[in-house]
Amino acid sequence: MRTRTRRPSTRLALAAVASLAVLSLSACSDDSEAEEATESTSESSPSESVEPTETEEDTEPSEDAAGEAPEASSGDSPDWANPVSTPGEKLTTIEAGDVTVDVYQVSTTKATKSGFFADPETNKPIIAEGDEIVFVNYVITNNGDTIDLGASGVKVDPKYDDWPYMQGMDSITDLDLFAEQEVNETAFAAGSFRDPGVYPFGEGQQISYGDNFRYQAGSPITFTVTVIPVDAEGELLHDERVEAEGAAKIS
Repeated sequence: MRTRTRRPSTRLALAAVASLAVLSLSACSDDSEAEEATESTSESSPSESVEPTETEEDTEPSEDAAGEAPEASSGDSPDWANPVSTPGEKLTTIEAGDVTVDVYQVSTTKATKSGFFADPETNKPIIAEGDEIVFVNYVITNNGDTIDLGASGVKVDPKYDDWPYMQGMDSITDLDLFAEQEVNETAFAAGSFRDPGVYPFGEGQQISYGDNFRYQAGSPITFTVTVIPVDAEGELLHDERVEAEGAAKIS
């Protein structure tokens, strides 16, 4: 396994500002002998400024006026992530700096549709409907300081050692099939989009998602983990890129 590590930066919390409005009250009496004046009293009440909302994304946390990114939520998982799932038998553990990726082989099943890629020589799908595919699950833990991830999150790329094609391995996109395998199709929960795209991954927190590809029993396979943090504007910090590999065998 090869690892190149740099420490990602941390971010601070959002700030909210309330404005105070002053109300004045006065009273007087009409006593015939003398006039008595009462001093005006005031009380303050907070009022919140609300801007029009057009899309669901606007309800998600984003940068504040000072340009600071959201703070990592407390708990076992970030507030932007799907609940962690842990099915399968562990194949390997990969250390990519402070990030640990445990890879599990879940099970095999039939492809419900054809994949995206075709063999350039035969023009037939690499995965055809009805072919045997295998599901794997990635359980990802941050063992260090908060990492501000971008929209790509923590990327894991599987590839059989004898994979003959230039592109990565083909897979099937079928949410029902992922649900049957108890595997998240993505680490990001529905409605978690943010602009800018900054997703804090806190110390000790976990996320999980999975993948599927053509089943080759007994085949050696390499999983490549890539972590690229982002700045407060969601721009990738390529100088802080961390990459590592882990070898395993599909059973």
